[in-house]
Amino acid sequence: MLAIFKRELRGYFTGVIGYVFLVLFLAVAGIIFSYTTLFSMTADSTSYFTAMLLFSAIILPILTMKSFSEERKTKTEQLLLTSPVSIPSMVMGKFLASYVMFAGALIFTSLYFLLLLPYAAIKWAVIVGNVIALLLVGMVFIAIGLFVSALTENQLSAAVGTIAIIFALLGISLLTSLVPSNYWIRFVLDAISIFTRFHSFTNGYFELSSLVYYISAAALFIYFTIRVYDRRRYN
Repeated sequence: MLAIFKRELRGYFTGVIGYVFLVLFLAVAGIIFSYTTLFSMTADSTSYFTAMLLFSAIILPILTMKSFSEERKTKTEQLLLTSPVSIPSMVMGKFLASYVMFAGALIFTSLYFLLLLPYAAIKWAVIVGNVIALLLVGMVFIAIGLFVSALTENQLSAAVGTIAIIFALLGISLLTSLVPSNYWIRFVLDAISIFTRFHSFTNGYFELSSLVYYISAAALFIYFTIRVYDRRRYN
């Protein structure tokens, strides 16, 4: 797994995807921060992290779209399947490489709030909670991206497919507003909604059930990816 992780992380910087991702992430995060805090003259971080959640839904598929699709396109997939590395290790190595890129960029951009120190009292507990929430959501988005990338050799199709699935999951929260609060389906929708659970963190509440939900959702899509390659190895 460590060898795959190092290879994938190095690959982001020997090509252009890693640089494109970091430049876009840092630049757009800076723009979002300016409009939601500096220009609004507020230290409230809720709008910033909500916007970053939606932006992550678009930018993270760029990070994951080549993970497996490029292996199929360049015919190096068989080398991976016949290597001594197990399929779970291969998938986790690629997952961790993408996650480290995202986590590093997110934590760095969160330091933008240090600019507000001379002018306002910063609620660091809320900011840390939001960062943890985005790290958890990003984990799910990356796992979805890897799964979709494993299904196709076209990187654009992998990115578009990932974005579609992510926004479908985010859109569940819109359905909850259409369902009366006393209906059992409302409870189910709230339970599986990525957006609804994210907002519990933005409001300063840490819920163990949400932590379990995000880890379980990421694990589920990682398992799906492993199953895809299990079938390819033996077919």
